[in-house]
Amino acid sequence: MKQNHQTKASILVIGNEILSGRTKDKNIGYIAEKLTEYGINLLEARIIADSKEEIKINILELSSKYDYVFTSGGIGPTHDDITTESIAYAFNLELEMNKEALKRLENHYYGTDIKLNSARRKMAIIPKGATLIDNPVSAAPGFKINNVYVMAGIPRIMQSMLDNILSNLKKGPKNHSQTISCSLGEGNVAEGIKIIQNDNPNVDIGCYPYFKAGNFGVSIVIRSINKAEINNVLLDVKNLIIKLGGEPKIITN
Repeated sequence: MKQNHQTKASILVIGNEILSGRTKDKNIGYIAEKLTEYGINLLEARIIADSKEEIKINILELSSKYDYVFTSGGIGPTHDDITTESIAYAFNLELEMNKEALKRLENHYYGTDIKLNSARRKMAIIPKGATLIDNPVSAAPGFKINNVYVMAGIPRIMQSMLDNILSNLKKGPKNHSQTISCSLGEGNVAEGIKIIQNDNPNVDIGCYPYFKAGNFGVSIVIRSINKAEINNVLLDVKNLIIKLGGEPKIITN
């Protein structure tokens, strides 16, 4: 599928707890859904360990490859929250106690019984030259360096950060989709779908088998920024299913 005309993005999830299975990632799906709504094409998602060198390698590679990189995880107050220092290391930037970030934390904790200790103050240490990302939930901000948006790993906080930056992103043409299903196996339709895909390189065709109450079949999802191309491919797929003895069912998306 040709996508050079679309804004391209990637996600980097950082955290040993995700890789160990202790914590289940909920951020990739949310980010993907929001980017799709805004016409930003998510092409890659990675999950890596809390490793300074690994963060550097991945950040520099993704930053040079895509228009946007969104990270989650590793910007909290504990010793293993090393994302901030690792990204500063990747871009050869110094860290500083950001006055605005510290002010936000002071205001957040003022009048509470929670002490703004050195561990919590660590969350106000930001790479020099970074732009802060608002955190309406717990005040400790994320930040932006170049085309990299660094956000928290806690889903509620990450979501609030992302929602604050979406309006500032370069949007692209939105993908549309149409789904057609049938009770044929995906192996039955595979050869014909491949031909249709080759004839329509600007359309993305995905085949997804399903098993329901003893029945099986395949749902074929057709995606493109061009509705006319979707309709043309939809007709081709419908005719293919009928030719193979199936009964096509078009599902309104």
